[in-house]
Amino acid sequence: MPHHTPLISTIVVGLVLAFVFGALAHRFRLSPLIGYLVAGVLVGPFTPGYVADQGLANQLAEIGVILLMFGVGLHFSLKDLLSVRAIAIPGAVVQITSATALGMGLAWLMGWSIGGGIVFGLALSVASTVVLLRALQERRLVETERGHIAVGWLIVEDLAMVLTLVLLPAFAAATSGGSADLESIVISLGLTLGKVIAFVAVMLIIGRRVIPWILHYVAHTGSRELFRLAVLAIALGAAFGAAELFGVSFALGAFFAGMVLSESELSHQAASETLPLRDAFAVLFFVSVGMLFDPMILITDFGPVIATFLIIVVGKSLAAFAIVRLFGHPNSTALTIAASLAQIGEFSFILAGLGVGLQILPEKGHDLILAGAILSILTNPFLFTVLDRWFTKRETARAQAKAVAVAAEKEAIAAEKAAADAAREPLPVTSLTDHVVLVGHGRVGKYISRKMAAIGAPLLVIETNKEQVADLQKDGREVLVGNAADPEVAAAANIGEARCLLVAIPDAFESGQVVEQARRINPDLPIIVRAHSFAQEEHVMKHGATRIVMGEQEIARAMFAAVPDAPRAPVLSSVEEADDILDGDQETEASAHVLGPKAYADKAGGDAPEQRLLRQPPDEPGR
Repeated sequence: MPHHTPLISTIVVGLVLAFVFGALAHRFRLSPLIGYLVAGVLVGPFTPGYVADQGLANQLAEIGVILLMFGVGLHFSLKDLLSVRAIAIPGAVVQITSATALGMGLAWLMGWSIGGGIVFGLALSVASTVVLLRALQERRLVETERGHIAVGWLIVEDLAMVLTLVLLPAFAAATSGGSADLESIVISLGLTLGKVIAFVAVMLIIGRRVIPWILHYVAHTGSRELFRLAVLAIALGAAFGAAELFGVSFALGAFFAGMVLSESELSHQAASETLPLRDAFAVLFFVSVGMLFDPMILITDFGPVIATFLIIVVGKSLAAFAIVRLFGHPNSTALTIAASLAQIGEFSFILAGLGVGLQILPEKGHDLILAGAILSILTNPFLFTVLDRWFTKRETARAQAKAVAVAAEKEAIAAEKAAADAAREPLPVTSLTDHVVLVGHGRVGKYISRKMAAIGAPLLVIETNKEQVADLQKDGREVLVGNAADPEVAAAANIGEARCLLVAIPDAFESGQVVEQARRINPDLPIIVRAHSFAQEEHVMKHGATRIVMGEQEIARAMFAAVPDAPRAPVLSSVEEADDILDGDQETEASAHVLGPKAYADKAGGDAPEQRLLRQPPDEPGR
């Protein structure tokens, strides 16, 4: 039994063809919008084959516009706009004015009215949000300064188009018949603005409280289905109420509903829940726009089509580039903004459809706008490709120049060092043998040097602090001034003939360098290093330290020994205690403290204990 189902056939055929051609467009690295528009052209009245119901398509497109504008409001960020307001607001205003003037000039050459020229120029001045954000996201530019400027610029353009959509019906009504004077236009626009202000006041005073409250209430029910339905009811209800009660457009009502909802903490959830339906109706919107396009205009009006395309791609881009450069931003930012704005999209279609419906814009103007949109969206990826190659070439040239400069700087430093080495006297090698080399004469180093002096053991101190060096020389102790990791200093300390190396500096990174240098000179040298944490311990052990002494362990030992009536064990050093523990085959954490994680793991037959970085107070000046 046959059924008359124009609604079902329009939705099904439109979505299926949009999917096919959208997938093809994506395959060729083009915006899916091209595929959706082509699908609309194929089911439109200007091509053979199946013709969709234009009236139903327009109503479906209206729902698509409502959901699109609701999404724009949800993602509207006043913070993002204010962060780049110094360039985005004046830049967008000047660029819109420039593109509108160029569009009006082309409309005047084609003999259109002033109103038609204004609508035509405004439609050419606003970029597609979908295309711009996709281009920025592919290049990871959204969070950069260039991305923030582009997004802020786009927000200003969107706000300007929202205001245009509100005022255009009043302007058309005031100028209908061609006999309207300035007073009637001002009165009509004033009444419209009054209605808009009343609607905005209701949304800001009542809507800001009621809408989030409704969403929070529904969210606490735990029903995802009910939450999704609530979001759609708010979007569509606000748009319908705005049109019925205040006489403003569906688009403005949906935009303010989204903007009010964006302040709620549930805005991200609302956006994600409505995204599938928004995308589906947005596709139907683009399909319905394509149905209005007559492909023959590419042949019959080739000149105006090319002129429209050049206004979008060249005129807008040059204006944007000049403005950004005028504000002192570099060429990279100016070129990115110019390429981002060199296309038009959804707002242009909405404005063109409204202009044709109000009989301000000729049907030919709608076709020119759609042709310009298709060509500019097709061209936009190639513009970014050229821009990417230019950036790559420039960065390569900069890297090469930097490499040459670095090489020249290294040669100059080497020459300067060679000259300094030739000018200074070499360090005299100590006559000590079988001696102890102490690196660092701070709190720990002073204690060690006093003990060594008390037993009369030969000691050589390596220190960089001039005050410490002066004190050591005053006391008649042998000292070398310099960094112990310096091969010349290590050789002067006669580490190859030393009995032992004690590294008492607190810097684990520097200690590792000292240990590594000493190990190169004397592979069998006992090296005992001070450490504060397991991380430091592991670091110096990797460089070849023999023993690690941790201050925290020594403090714990002293505190335990001070406990009244505690068993009195022999007082051992950390090294002696470690040896005693290993000899007794006692698997305790103390061995990990002294020998390091690897040694403990090998002894215990398992993994090393988890390492923790202990926060230590800063050491004294002069180490």
